[in-house]
Amino acid sequence: MILADVLSGLVETDTDLLLAINGWRAEWADYFMYAFSGKWIWVPLYAAILYVIVRNLHWKVAIGCVVAIALTIVFADQVGATVIRPVVCRLRPANLENPVSEFVQIVNGYRGGRYGFPSCHAANTFGLAFFLFYLFRNRALNWFIMLWAVVTCYSRSYLGVHYPGDLLVGAFVGFVGASLCYWLFSRLCKYRRKESYEHIYVPIWVGGITISGILAYALIRAML
Repeated sequence: MILADVLSGLVETDTDLLLAINGWRAEWADYFMYAFSGKWIWVPLYAAILYVIVRNLHWKVAIGCVVAIALTIVFADQVGATVIRPVVCRLRPANLENPVSEFVQIVNGYRGGRYGFPSCHAANTFGLAFFLFYLFRNRALNWFIMLWAVVTCYSRSYLGVHYPGDLLVGAFVGFVGASLCYWLFSRLCKYRRKESYEHIYVPIWVGGITISGILAYALIRAML
């Protein structure tokens, strides 16, 4: 009974947080969050990260690093989508079968798939963020990539396709995947961090330009 009451309270709080995030609306924010939540928009950022890895690591270690990052994403995505979701079967807030959907505002008709626990967006972005945190331990890059992951997660609740609880659990799955894959990578490839890395700020600049472009696009669309 106590456990049921605790779970009920957590679900109620989760729903209240979702409606608070989703309820704050601005036309420019609709465009911004929808674009920010996209996948292909971040290809330049991924390319910049790859450039820094190739630039600073021996080619054999760089290949091992790229494979480890790929495994981190696969682990995060599959644990969330294939292992946990079919067991928990928690409907997305915007799913029309969910009673709370009548209170959820959506953008561009986007409702996502059927189930949303945990969030694969959160698992993937935080998986990448934690792996880079372990890999470089550069303060500026750490702050940027973690903030990028947080805003990505916020956009998912803003769009009404994930509860905050989905995002927290997804972030934890990403953390576990990154920790495991980095541990294997560092031992198999005998990777040791350096005191400094060449062009380490390239992902920050590329990511910053991308975000500025998204913001400019959102503001212009809102004014039209």
